[in-house]
Amino acid sequence: MTTATAAPVVTIDGPGGAGKGTVAQAVAARLGWHFLDSGAIYRLLALSAQRAGLDAGQVESLVSVAQAMKIEFPATGAQAGQVLLDGEDVSEAIRSEDCGQFASELATQGLIRHALLERQRQFRQPPGLVADGRDMGTVVFADAPLKFFLTASVEERARRRHKQLMQKGISANLADLLEELKARDARDSKRTVAPLVPAEDATIVDTTDLSADAVIEKVLKAATGCV
Repeated sequence: MTTATAAPVVTIDGPGGAGKGTVAQAVAARLGWHFLDSGAIYRLLALSAQRAGLDAGQVESLVSVAQAMKIEFPATGAQAGQVLLDGEDVSEAIRSEDCGQFASELATQGLIRHALLERQRQFRQPPGLVADGRDMGTVVFADAPLKFFLTASVEERARRRHKQLMQKGISANLADLLEELKARDARDSKRTVAPLVPAEDATIVDTTDLSADAVIEKVLKAATGCV
């Protein structure tokens, strides 16, 4: 593979809390490939918009912000694993529930999605890319040779999110998280632009009763024999 467009891609889609981020990062590291957290890109736009005092209705201004953001997902070195916005580590800032909800609202806007589409495709570089998101296999990298769609019960996903936030010292209410996930699932699956659905050629994995390591090994086994 000598060109960015020819670089292989493994897509890992699914709803929030299904474990796709953990799996995608681990797979990328094991393969020595680039990693794209597409959800972080929407959260980065949400954070930038909040800092600029913009709301979801100011679409033209939001598109301008989306085009101007400098986004980095360092794969190696001291900043590996961080999410950088204009050089600033905002890994924690973009993971707040408020930021996530705003990002989900922005993702329903067709013009905003279009503005970020090419930004995402630019991450497709040799030797390959592991892309984590909600429409990686259906829209952004529809030609990817290997696609996964991870899911889990909404109750399990809420428990995972609650545990994650508590470990980070962020106060959270499990019942509230459950309702927020249900609302987000409904919004993501019913939106007219790139709804949250598995690609026709995706392998669907229910992670409710699976460990992250088990899912990682499943994806790696398939990737080794496919790309």
